[in-house]
Formats: sequence, structure tokens, C-alpha cells
Amino acid sequence: MTAPIAVIGGTGLYRFLDGATQTRTVETPYGATSAPITLGEVAGRQVAFLPRHGLHHEFSPHTVPYRANLWALHSLGVRKVLAPCAVGSLDPALGPGTIVVPDQLVDRTTSRTSTYFDGGGVHVSFADPYCPTLRAAAAPRADRDGATMVVIEGPRFSTRAESRWYAAQGWELVNMTGLPEAALARELKLCYASIALVTDLDAGIEAGEGVHADDVLQQFAANLPRLTEVLTETIAAISPGDECTCAAGDHDLSSLQ
Repeated sequence: MTAPIAVIGGTGLYRFLDGATQTRTVETPYGATSAPITLGEVAGRQVAFLPRHGLHHEFSPHTVPYRANLWALHSLGVRKVLAPCAVGSLDPALGPGTIVVPDQLVDRTTSRTSTYFDGGGVHVSFADPYCPTLRAAAAPRADRDGATMVVIEGPRFSTRAESRWYAAQGWELVNMTGLPEAALARELKLCYASIALVTDLDAGIEAGEGVHADDVLQQFAANLPRLTEVLTETIAAISPGDECTCAAGDHDLSSLQ
């Protein structure tokens, strides 16, 4: 069984396919995936599901096996990836519970392997990091279409000074897992879009004690039913024949086989 669409579940989203028909453990050149991949049907479509942090949140953002995860999904026939994630807000107008479909990324990670191309003169276009057709399917179901998400190394949250600096740049969301995941998807010529659930106002935006992991998890759990609904409706809206440019990159994947 193969699946053209995948969901990579973020913090708080460890299961998605209630009617899963198969579970697959996929060997990759990059080690094991975060968890076995489940396959099932959502809105009449074959879908693969992989919890980014593992079934019991075993992986912190900087230890997630991103290369193995994307490679395994690609090997199962996945060509479109929806990537829900928890985010902090750098804009008071985007309060907890807001669902956003980002359109841009800023990379502030420091230690992650961010490419499959370990050798050779390869360059990959990444000006627009998200698939326009997947964004078009998700945006009508979200509260906000378009935002810049800055991805920090983690696992610590931002200081107040960092948070204020990010906001001063005009960036609206902060996250720890959006990269290298999006870049690796582009290297594999996969369509990829993030659906971000705001769980907190970041440290520099809100007075108080700052961000705490327990609060993030509680807010995510409270909004999980709606996020699941948005994901299901987005999957139903994806047309198998949608045209986009994600697979049109001029880099050659044959060296990765």
C-alpha cells in the first residue's frame, strides 16, 4: 500500500488515522524514522501519518530524524506533505488557538543536518518554501493566510530579547521544527505546507513568566479537534492532478538513490 499524501504530526498530534490499515517500519540510509508510519484513509484519500516527535514525544526538536522521516515517506509514494506544528506568536493579534498557514521561513537553527546532498555542486531553489497548491487547499480553513515563521534551534524557548528582536523584523511566528523539514521536502521534490497552531504568545510579547512546555501542550490539546478538522478538510480539498512547481527543481535526485 502506498499513499500520495502524508501528515507529519507535531507536538500534541501523535495519532491521526483512527482507521489505519497498515503500519510500516521503513529502513532508510539515514537511520530510523521517529516512529512507524501508519497508512489509512482520510476523506477518501490514502494517507500516511508520522508523528514527528515519536509516539511518546521521545525526540526534542534538534534530535528529530528529519532526513529519515522525509526519505521514508518519499519511498512510500508520498508526494504531498501537510505538516501541522505548534508555534508561538510574535504578533498579539495572533492569539492562542489561531490557525495560520505560513508562506515564509527564516532559519535560526544551528546544528541540524539540513540537506541530503553531502557532496557535489548542488543548489536548490527555496525562495518560496511552501507548495502554493497545498497552501491554497489549507488557507480557506485557517484563520490567517500568510505569515513568516522563524525556526529556532531549541529545545529552549526564546529569551525576551530574542523574541522582541524577531518581532521587530516583522516575523509573526516562532517554531522549532519547520526546518530542515521543509528544505528536505523540497530537495526530494515533494509538495510541502505547514499548518501552524498558535499555542502561546512568545516571551517578548507577553508579560509574565515566559513560555512553558506544559502550557503549550495544554493549549494544543484544547485545539486539537479543530486542527484535526482543518487537516481533514484540507486533505479532501487536495486534487490529485494539481499542478505546482515543487517537482520542477533542476537538481538531480539520481545521486541519492
